[in-house]
Amino acid sequence: MTALRSALLVSASLLAACASVPEIMDVSDIHDRTLTLDTHIDIPLTYMTEIDPTGPTELQVDLPKLAQGRLDSGFWIVYTPQGEMDAEGYAAALEIATTRMDAIEALTTDHADQFGLALTADDVRDIVADDRHAVLVGMENAYPLGPDLSTLDAWAARGIRYVGITHFGNNQFGDSSNPHPERDGGEGTWGGLSPLGVELVGRLNDLGIMVDVSHTGKQTMMQAADLSRTPIIASHSGVKAVADSARNLDDEQLRKIADVGGVAHMVALGAYVKAPTPEQQAARDALDAAYGDRNRWDQAKRDAYMAERALISAMAPEATVSDFVDHIDHAISVAGIDHVGIASDFDGGGGIDGWRDASETEAVTAELIRRGYTEAQIAKIWSGNLLRVMEAVEAGATEPVGP
Repeated sequence: MTALRSALLVSASLLAACASVPEIMDVSDIHDRTLTLDTHIDIPLTYMTEIDPTGPTELQVDLPKLAQGRLDSGFWIVYTPQGEMDAEGYAAALEIATTRMDAIEALTTDHADQFGLALTADDVRDIVADDRHAVLVGMENAYPLGPDLSTLDAWAARGIRYVGITHFGNNQFGDSSNPHPERDGGEGTWGGLSPLGVELVGRLNDLGIMVDVSHTGKQTMMQAADLSRTPIIASHSGVKAVADSARNLDDEQLRKIADVGGVAHMVALGAYVKAPTPEQQAARDALDAAYGDRNRWDQAKRDAYMAERALISAMAPEATVSDFVDHIDHAISVAGIDHVGIASDFDGGGGIDGWRDASETEAVTAELIRRGYTEAQIAKIWSGNLLRVMEAVEAGATEPVGP
């Protein structure tokens, strides 16, 4: 190689490197300026007892990962699996929900220098401006509320700011997108919302709590949207047009959420981001049949199931950040830029190639930039739309509550 050619190659390499720096800096700068809010972060029952989330841990979300990914805020989830609708079932559900709520409160009190409990949209902004992580609380599955709404005020006072009507399986409030094959016969029980579910929507409006329709059946969702006096949300859902799943939203549902001023948050859970191959689906069906009712699993059985499920996922290329943003693109094309948000479902099954945990959160912003979204649009998708809905729900409350 001649000296001249060598010099030219070095110069070209330097120019290429210099050209890439502004692009990298732009992504990081935009990500840093954007208030990022993830509407669905699950926690194990051993959170704050056996597991210290200030980390590092094996969780997808802990303090080091939040810091590295610059994930500013999110909804920590009080999740309860669906059980029998009887006194014993309600009592067991209440114990699970209370354990998770206690842990979230402990996080924000024991580590108040790093985390703050947010009850309002302004709280989120203030806590993040204070260089801490804003922790909101969502209830996934209204089942632990029991046979009436007598405990809802207390949950609101503790900080619950959205309630998902159902999970897997119909409950006392309405029909699920995935009715239990045995308990529900694989069908709807109520034809949408139950009479108690109708009461629930109104009471959530009264208390300034967002109505969450992820995991609900379509009729449940459409009825809740019509009944609610304030905008609703889907806290963690995909879109059927990209990946056809009972859990995902069709275009009519997306339009309805937009019509009532709500937000549909796209979920980064591989099974709902990218449709399985026929071979994968057959293997998943066999695995589900072998393990039985997931609502009766202990943690060891859940871990074993997830390990086997990971092997099935590896049978084909897994969902990527690009696949995930395909859902965002489609939802925006149908519902509009003001009605779409982001959810990871981390530590509840979420995580895709490129966004496996909170440390890789910037990858989502980078993909949005690559597709031509402006900084203002990205700010809406990451948090602006959700905070707008929170403000509308707060303004519509007739009996707002505090801690």
